Amino acid sequence: MAYLNLFDFKQKVDYKNEILAGLTVAMTMIPESLSFAILAGFSPLTGLYAAFIMGLVTAVFGGRPGMVSGGAGATVVVLIALMQSHGIEYVFAAVMLAGLLQILVGVFRLGKFIKLVPQPVMYGFVNGLAIIIFTAQLQQFKLGSGEWLSGSPLYIMLGLVLLTIAIVFFFPKLTKAVPASLVAIIIVFALVLGFGIHTKTVKDIAALSGGFPPFHIPAISWTFDTLKLIFPYSLVMAGVGLIESLLTLNVVDDITGTKGRNNKECIAQGSANILNGFFTGMGGCAMIAQTFVNLSAGSRARLSGIIAAITILMVILFGAPIIEKVPMAALVGVMMMVAIGTFEWISIRIINKMPRHDVIIGILVALITVWLHNLALAVLAGVVISALVFAWESAHKLQVKNYIDAKGIKHYEVNGPLFFGAISTFNASFDLENDPEEVIIDFNGSRVTDMSAIQALGKLTERYKQAGKKLHLRHLSDDCIAKLTNAEGVIDVNII
Repeated sequence: MAYLNLFDFKQKVDYKNEILAGLTVAMTMIPESLSFAILAGFSPLTGLYAAFIMGLVTAVFGGRPGMVSGGAGATVVVLIALMQSHGIEYVFAAVMLAGLLQILVGVFRLGKFIKLVPQPVMYGFVNGLAIIIFTAQLQQFKLGSGEWLSGSPLYIMLGLVLLTIAIVFFFPKLTKAVPASLVAIIIVFALVLGFGIHTKTVKDIAALSGGFPPFHIPAISWTFDTLKLIFPYSLVMAGVGLIESLLTLNVVDDITGTKGRNNKECIAQGSANILNGFFTGMGGCAMIAQTFVNLSAGSRARLSGIIAAITILMVILFGAPIIEKVPMAALVGVMMMVAIGTFEWISIRIINKMPRHDVIIGILVALITVWLHNLALAVLAGVVISALVFAWESAHKLQVKNYIDAKGIKHYEVNGPLFFGAISTFNASFDLENDPEEVIIDFNGSRVTDMSAIQALGKLTERYKQAGKKLHLRHLSDDCIAKLTNAEGVIDVNII
């Protein structure tokens, strides 16, 4: 095998795997981008242009080799209301503004905050997304009128889907030299053409042929009122896109055992979306399903993403007559296997070993993802609930013991973090009326963590002072002393 560094000096590239993986990714990305574009009321080419631009820019400049971006439904859904109320030109402007916001997140190095997403939320996000990917394929079993297939068309579609699934499942047992997904698509395509089988094809979704993405400045009034109109859409789109992209980046990190660069990915995503606005693309973000297709095909470098993007462009320019004949059943089968592979089955196997609240959080995130198709809201809800659970549990860990030494000084020993959730327990632990003239609070086993704790210490000091008694704080850590020193204008404490 030939290996050569490509864009990353420390990265080795297997050309065969990368090229075949890129071709496979392109085949699965085309129908998905078309479907989401049509769903939102955009031109089909708007979805393909987004797949090309997002895929190429993030493959070359992104922070995670092996990750695939394109015209994702998660970001497109956000723009449907704007499209219906003001039209496509405002959508392009909103996509550009979203890209600018994403670049700012990367420039100010805010991508690190994705680390705040707990593992149960990750499980819920991935499992919910897997369910969405699987159920989305069921729409291909419907006619254009919305009615379900029946009779021979249904049986043919089912048979071809099952054949695709079987090939994807069993072919790797024979050889892994060629991606099983690509083999399945080629075999089913050949069968349909060779035997003249009448079944649903890519052309039934939309025509693919067109030209190179045209440069286009959105035809809108560039005023402050326009900014106020599109800003909420852009903000939500930027947030959804970055959350999905950075979570996908973390998943790829876990699979490959390597480390991606969050902030670099934010800048690449934003740059791609700005180009989408100028070149009539609907915008997008990382696509976890296509990323799993890419990884399962053996890709670990940037080349496959570049190949996928260029393939999509070639299809638009020259290859539409061929790709339009690809059976949807083959693509449905591949995506169903991707959904099955995406699902974190380990989360079910260890469900009886996980804390109950973690199980509930994971299920809740998955349900919100499936029900609302709003990945940002699902993840945000999971993070907030996880934080509240952590605060509740930490509050119950605070313990205060006391004793009086030989000199008649009363000591209160605090164990556990002192923060807003533990203030009531902390205050209830002191016996002001019966305490001696001098009292020491020992923080050897505790830390003062927030302003609520500082204010609680200030009020406690004031109460002892009014009672004519002296209160000392002992064994504070350096950062706790710094917090109290910074709060000198607010409280009066006597630190030993």
